[in-house]
Parts: sequence; structure tokens; C-alpha cells
Amino acid sequence: MDKFKYIKKASILGVLGNSFLLIIKGIVGFYTNSQSMIADAFNSASDVFSSIMTFIGNRIASKPGDEDHNLGHGKAEYIYSMLISIAMLLLGYEVIKSSISSLINNSRLTYSIWLIIVCLVTLLVKISLFIYTNRLCKKHNNLLLIANSKDHLNDCLLSSLNLIACLLGKYKIYFVDDVVGIIISIWIFHTAYKIFKDSYDVLMDKAISNETREEVYKVIKNYKQIKKVNHFNATPVGYQYQISFTIFVDGNMSTYESHKIANDLEKEIDNKFPEIYLTVIHVNPLDIKND
Repeated sequence: MDKFKYIKKASILGVLGNSFLLIIKGIVGFYTNSQSMIADAFNSASDVFSSIMTFIGNRIASKPGDEDHNLGHGKAEYIYSMLISIAMLLLGYEVIKSSISSLINNSRLTYSIWLIIVCLVTLLVKISLFIYTNRLCKKHNNLLLIANSKDHLNDCLLSSLNLIACLLGKYKIYFVDDVVGIIISIWIFHTAYKIFKDSYDVLMDKAISNETREEVYKVIKNYKQIKKVNHFNATPVGYQYQISFTIFVDGNMSTYESHKIANDLEKEIDNKFPEIYLTVIHVNPLDIKND
């Protein structure tokens, strides 16, 4: 299975798992008036939307380049990641508004053993989804997969807080339920902001990291025939980069020799750096005597 098939499978599992959690959290949350459980249900709703956007974005991003999109459709995943973040911000606003209102009005949940059961089921599902997507992230550096993997891990933490709030509700300590609801909503805001920023940076053609750039220059320095390098550019395409630069070699070198150096260097960079999918090198002659 290639990268896009793995992402497709992960998104389908995410939709199924989060839809199941959304239903049971929603039913139990509204039945018991637990603000933390209702907040967690809204969080699962954003997870369902996120998984759907992952599926759609991945499907578009997997299309090869064509006459209208020479560099492929890789940025589609960032557009859909941005849509995910906006939806999460709207959900976070609704959740925090409800939780604060409940805290001010001193609303109380109705304790039920089902609150505990739902929390435990959520932890089991989310830990399983995290383990699966995290393994994929190690194989495929993909923003949608990374966002989903982090979200599953965050949900494990939030569900643990939810479990604590539900247990305290059994002993009539009700305010913790509202506080956890507020914490979950703040976490939704935080996650949404990070996804939005990552997507925005790529869509605005943010340059490759300084660390990777320096590592590329180290590889270039190993080629003693290269006397100078300039016009280094990096263009993001999906989750990878296309880089280009100009090398200067001895003007007395044959065309075959100079272009062989460029071809060898291109292959080495493409093989050594997974974040770089294409290297384009322009060769210029240099007058060694007058330079």
C-alpha cells in the first residue's frame, strides 16, 4: 500500500471510531447534563469532521501533476487542514460558552455509571487510533496524519480529565465537571491554532527550515569541483519541498563532467532528505583565473 492508501484507511477508521464516540458521548452527556462529557462530544464531532476532511484532502492531494497543476495537488491537504482548524475554533467557542454558563449558574450533573464506561471506552478507542496513526506518521511525513495523530493523543488526555470529573461527580463535587469542560474547549482552541498556523505557512510558501538548508549545503561542500553556490530556492509542494540552486564549476570542465556532478548531487540530496522530493540544479561555468 502506498502513502495515500494508508492515509485513506486511517481517515476511514477515524470517521468510524469518532462517530461511535460522538453518539455515546452525546447521549450520556445530555442525559446526565455533564458539561465535560458534552464538551468531549463536541470534540468528537470536530474529530469526525477532521477525519472526513483528511479523506477528501488526501484524495485530491494524491492526484498527479497535470497541465494546470504542474507540481501536483499536494497543497490540497493544507487547504483542508485549514478548514479543520476553522471548524474546531467554532466548536471550541460553543463549548466554552456552554461550560462557563453552567459554572456561573451552578448546574449539576446527574451521576451515572455510564459516564465512567464511556470515558473508559473512549480511552481504549483513542489509544488504539493513536498507536495506528503514529506508526504511519513515522513512515509518511504528512500534515494530515500528524494532525490526526496528535489529536488522538490529546483526546486521551482530555478523556482522562473527563473521567476524573465524572468520578468526582459521584461525590457531589460538581464544579470540576464545568472546569474540565472549559479546559477541553481551550485545548480545542490551542490545537486549532497550531493546525491553522502550519497550514497557513505552507500555503504562503514558507521556506524550508534553516536546519535542512544547512544540511544540504554540507552535502554540496563535499563536491570539491563546485566553487560557488547561489540562488537557493525552496518551494513547498504538499508535505515536501522542491529545491533549486545554481552551482559554479571550472569553465574549462566539459559539459558532460559538469552535468554529471549536478546529476549526482541531485540524486544524493533527493535520497538523503525525505522532506525534499525534487532537486533542480543549474550549472554555470566559472572563470577560475579571473574569479
